[in-house]
Parts: sequence; structure tokens; C-alpha cells
Amino acid sequence: MTNMRPPQKSKLLKVVILGDGGVGKSALLTRFVSNRYEENNFHTIGVEFMNKDIAVDGEKYTLQIWDTAGQERFRALRTPFYRGSDMCLLCYALDDRDSLRGLRLWRNEFINYADVQPDRFPFIVVGNKNDIRAERRQVSYEDVQQWCAEHGISAHIETSSKTATNVTDAFVLALRQWKAMERVAEAEQRQHGDTIDLTQPIRLMQRRQCCTGGGTGKAADVVDADDDDGRNTDAAMRSPSSMSRHLFGQSRSSPKAPKTNYQL
Repeated sequence: MTNMRPPQKSKLLKVVILGDGGVGKSALLTRFVSNRYEENNFHTIGVEFMNKDIAVDGEKYTLQIWDTAGQERFRALRTPFYRGSDMCLLCYALDDRDSLRGLRLWRNEFINYADVQPDRFPFIVVGNKNDIRAERRQVSYEDVQQWCAEHGISAHIETSSKTATNVTDAFVLALRQWKAMERVAEAEQRQHGDTIDLTQPIRLMQRRQCCTGGGTGKAADVVDADDDDGRNTDAAMRSPSSMSRHLFGQSRSSPKAPKTNYQL
């Protein structure tokens, strides 16, 4: 068995961006994918996604990034898309202290509907709008450090979609944390004598239902609104091979992955 993946194979990873309405999630996505910034963005309705190819540490990835509506009335539309996620960006605005407090509810909603173990899943806390004047800032760096420590999250970063500051770095940070957790899972599987297919990335889900789409662009933002628990997602959005993959992030008897610090 070789230890090398095919060098030109691009791995598809699903990223979900969560946070209150108006914190800059859509602006972050647009800046990262298209390198554009629009001063007056409309609120997202339901969900939409874009694809972005990226190379990190010599490996190629396709990030399928899902932007979700921050308003409570869209909860039934967004939650079915949590399943199958590989990474989650929790976004707040530096000029809105309440948006940082709200991340606890967003994180809990994601854990519930995505069915992941929080200590074995790569959450990244992203503070948007770090271009604002100092007198408008409501969230200090120490505030975020304390919040992350209380919720067991080791990675956070401040960004500005307006000035393009740290936007790409935020997604690279998430990807490197995912890679670190993947290596831990691969080591655990070898200890248990499991066969590892190195042509496929290890996944973070127990019952993975990956939402895939063709090409770069936005997805339709309409799903069955009666699907409140996120378990009956449209069959067209499921990966046919997902159930056959050996996944991690699921409940089992192996030791807990060691806590690590992630830095760019």
C-alpha cells in the first residue's frame, strides 16, 4: 500500500459559514472566491454556495463553500445542508458584541444537525470587519480568546472583506486544521487495523450526506421546508458513495484526539 495520494487529484471538501445576519459572511465568501467586494450586500435567503480551487502545502483542494442565512426564519432551509461538512467557519463582526455571543447558538445548532463531535471537528472563529475604526470596535482580541477557550476552539482569525485582509488565510487555517485532524484519524484507523483508501480524504461525519454541485456558482436556495430535522435532504444532494466511506468524528471507543494549536 502506497503512502502517497495521486499528486494531481483535487479533494472536494465542504465548508459551511455560520453567523448572525449582517456580520459579513457573504462578503467574505465573495472576496475569497471572486476577489470582489460589494459595499451593499443583500441578506442571503436560505443558502447558496460557490466553489474555489486552492493549493495548500503542495496539495490541491476544491472547497465547496456554503453561505447560510443568519435569520431564524430560514432555519428550516439551512439546517439540511449542515450534514456532510468538513469544516465550519463561525463568523462574528468586530463592531457587534452580540454577534460573538450568538456564536454559541450557531455552534450548538451545527453540532446538532451535522451530528459531529465538537472536539473532533475543525471549527474556526472568524472576526469580520477588522478595518473599522478603533472607537467602533466592540470585541477585543482577549474577548475572542476567552470565548474560544470556553468552547474548546483553538483557531481564530480577524479578517476584512473590504480590504481583503486575511480572507484567504482564514480558509487556509481551516484547511490545515482539517488536515491535522485527518492525520490523527488515519493513525487511529491504522491502530485498529482498518484499511485506508489514500485516494479519498477521511471525512468528519458519521452518516455523511455530502452536498455536491457542478462548477463554480450559486446553488438553488430552496429545499423542503418541512424537513426541520435535516434528515430528509433531497436525494439529489447526497453523495452516492458517502455511506461506504470510513469516517471520523463519530462516536467510538478509541482515545480522544489530542488537543493541538493551529497557526498559519
